[in-house]
Amino acid sequence: MHWRLAFAGAPAFAATILQQLIDSPHRVELVYSQPDRRAGRGRKLVASPVRTLAEAAGIAVRTPVQLEGEEEEGAEAALAAFDFLVVAAYGLLLPPAILNAPKHGCLNVHSSLLPRWRGAAPVERAIMAGDRETGVSIMQMDAGLDTGPVYCQRHMALGASATGAETTSALAVLGAQALLDTLNALPDMAPTPQDDRLATYATKLAAADACIDWRHSADVIARQIRALSGRSAAYAAVGGARLRILDALPLADRNEGRPPGLLSKSGKSWQVVCGAGVLELRTVQLNRGKGTPQPMQSAANGYPRLLFDGARLDAVRENRD
Repeated sequence: MHWRLAFAGAPAFAATILQQLIDSPHRVELVYSQPDRRAGRGRKLVASPVRTLAEAAGIAVRTPVQLEGEEEEGAEAALAAFDFLVVAAYGLLLPPAILNAPKHGCLNVHSSLLPRWRGAAPVERAIMAGDRETGVSIMQMDAGLDTGPVYCQRHMALGASATGAETTSALAVLGAQALLDTLNALPDMAPTPQDDRLATYATKLAAADACIDWRHSADVIARQIRALSGRSAAYAAVGGARLRILDALPLADRNEGRPPGLLSKSGKSWQVVCGAGVLELRTVQLNRGKGTPQPMQSAANGYPRLLFDGARLDAVRENRD
């Protein structure tokens, strides 16, 4: 059966899924996305990847600030004509009137193996927690936080070098196929209720999640760096500058009483002492000069007064650059 669909999403993850729907026999005739945001050094308004894709495909796009009040009434009336509203990383709360507006309700493409990691940042939380696998779930949405019954799941291994950005991109492809499989099987597929006893929650990323605490083990910090890689990036302070760490390798070391945060050079390797083990810094980015990512050795050569054997890396205060 070919369904008449509306779609709601914003980032590249959602755009990948929307593209697959556009290329499928199903009809996407209305798209909801986030309003344009200011980005870059020029602070110019930039459309979301979903809006850009939808407009290029000739699909009508709406970008409400919220789905409440008069905007909710307009959306409810518009969605009543569709079989499903497909939601992927939309970022706005859907009130009950919207959830019930399409003929068969709303389907969500969620980037975790529900009920594990319900919430806003499932990929990053899975990597930070050291999960060995993740995946996508196609869920019938209800009024709870990712609590609806699940139609379909696809699993994916999380390797020792998995990053948040790379994993999200891979899950978008996996999620698009799982969604199409689900749509093609409906209405002859029944969803399975989630076991709430197994639920964990992926809270929204905050500024504190990017600040490195060197008292943690090297393994924990390395997972933090990988989870944020390609996004906000984990960072520390050194000599009044901010050092973003983009790639690092945890190593076993007894430390022998050296304080956490101590930067040291061992041959060609630059390492930071952690609560347990050391972290070898490979690619970093200083908020100095052009601020471009570079190998740690190149950064040390360019800024020897900041990055030297014996320097201390500390936490960064939230209002400090």
